Amino acid sequence: MAPSSDILFLLLLPVAAALTTPGSCSGCGPPSLPMLVGLMAADLVVSLLIVAVVFVCACPRRRPTQDDKIYMNMPGRG
Repeated sequence: MAPSSDILFLLLLPVAAALTTPGSCSGCGPPSLPMLVGLMAADLVVSLLIVAVVFVCACPRRRPTQDDKIYMNMPGRG
């Protein structure tokens, strides 16, 4: 879990971005096409990794049944 200072930073980041004047950074231009494609590809890879991890953690696992147990409330099983 993230510390509260990180959460506060994430909540205030859009406010700080809204307060900056457009065109205030020197040397900033529109991002190039290869950089945008690279960012989209990296986003896709990370998203698929998150989906795979969630799927592996959430899918039910088969546990071997042990028939040597005695089931008192289940007729026919013991």
